[in-house]
Amino acid sequence: MQQLSSLDAQFLHVESATTVGHVGSLILLDPSSAPGGELTLDRIRDVVEPRLHLAAPLRQRLVSVPLGLGRPYWIDDPDFDIEFHLREVGLPAPGDDSQLGEQVARIHARPLDRTRPLWEMYLIHNVSAGRQALYTKVHHAAIDGISGAEILATIMDVTVEPRVEEPPEEYWGPGPMPSTTELIGKGLVSMATQPLDIMRTLPRALPHLADMPGASLVPGSRTISELADAALRLASGGEDGRDVGRRTISTPQTPLNAPITAHRRFAYGSLPLDDIKAVKNAFAMTVNDVVMALCTSALRRWLLDHDGLPATPIVVAVPVSVRTEDQQGDNGNQISVMLAEMPTHIADPAERLVGVRVGMAEAKEQFDAVPASILQDLTAVIPTALSGLAARAIFQMMAVGGFPFNLFVSNVPGPQLPLYVAGAAVQGVYPVSAITDFTGALNITLFSYNGALDFGLIACRELVPDVWNLIGYLEDALAELVAPTA
Repeated sequence: MQQLSSLDAQFLHVESATTVGHVGSLILLDPSSAPGGELTLDRIRDVVEPRLHLAAPLRQRLVSVPLGLGRPYWIDDPDFDIEFHLREVGLPAPGDDSQLGEQVARIHARPLDRTRPLWEMYLIHNVSAGRQALYTKVHHAAIDGISGAEILATIMDVTVEPRVEEPPEEYWGPGPMPSTTELIGKGLVSMATQPLDIMRTLPRALPHLADMPGASLVPGSRTISELADAALRLASGGEDGRDVGRRTISTPQTPLNAPITAHRRFAYGSLPLDDIKAVKNAFAMTVNDVVMALCTSALRRWLLDHDGLPATPIVVAVPVSVRTEDQQGDNGNQISVMLAEMPTHIADPAERLVGVRVGMAEAKEQFDAVPASILQDLTAVIPTALSGLAARAIFQMMAVGGFPFNLFVSNVPGPQLPLYVAGAAVQGVYPVSAITDFTGALNITLFSYNGALDFGLIACRELVPDVWNLIGYLEDALAELVAPTA
């Protein structure tokens, strides 16, 4: 039995009538190499079931502490039923990309059942060109981008024939459900020790309160941060405290920043990784900088389409993994967030590219000045009984005081070799992330796989009805940057 961290629990609190807290992936498959030339749900079950011991989120469910005395716990589900989690659907003819994206968007918009392990997997038939697809969603309370990729790896193989997993030496199956008395006891202990935890964490967290999205909306947060930083410097004789000045970021209003609905659109595409590396080498940038440049150019065109291009840079939130070597293989979230100003207001492509490089360098400098554990620290100082209220209060402050950023753009590294699912060749892995009122109506997430950079764009159906246009704009943006390197 493992308790959720304070950060993991926030992904439960974020859910509402218009927001789901899970993330997913769409895997495009060529089934010609599978037995009989077709992938079946039975074969997927035969691959997944013997590997459940390798991926705790696939077999664990939540147990809440009565009276809200503590954060929920993960337990191995004593009533686990894999048939509940494995499903299949078919597309109508012709089964093209837009129809597949529509099906994924509809499934993704539905919340997961919290009385079960928080995941579902859908085998999708009748995809064009003889393909099939596998869509999987897992709650963000259980995984971040890196641990999510590790879970996907448990169902994939490097050969057509699935590997045989040896059963674990120690029993890993479910034990008895914890009793109400046991949970209340744990909750009371947690409440008794939380003040000490808060006092231990506050000195680390408060100097950086104004650096974090959402927390910076708290009235007086900048003053609190500056006073706490001054006190820390005084107490340490000047050895501790910020080494980098705190910058002021102003987030412009865009058509992406409005209350979202419960409905989604999803689009996906791939770009050659060799082309992206050619741009990286030609302009002395990182791969991530090139990715941000592509997104900046595509977003500029989309904002122009909607008469919503601001005169100042947009602000992009970039999740950063702070997972250490010791935490590899752990579930849950080990992430922080970097804010970068992206120059969508610059028309000239060359100048815009320079602006992206400068914006990313400034963002990295600011990010390095903040402790890696800052998100965990800030969520930990909120008393458990108030954490849900705090999350909702931030949303309300956002509605009055403006958005802390315009959208999320995330880049998750993946394997650069061919993979298979139950004998079917993986053609692409497209992330399906999450959006909220707080994070904007569009999320762009990328996953590198086998020589390609796979894009997944999830959006509010009403605010971004033309999300597929952005895929074309990303392709055009890369062509524009590759041309001078040819």
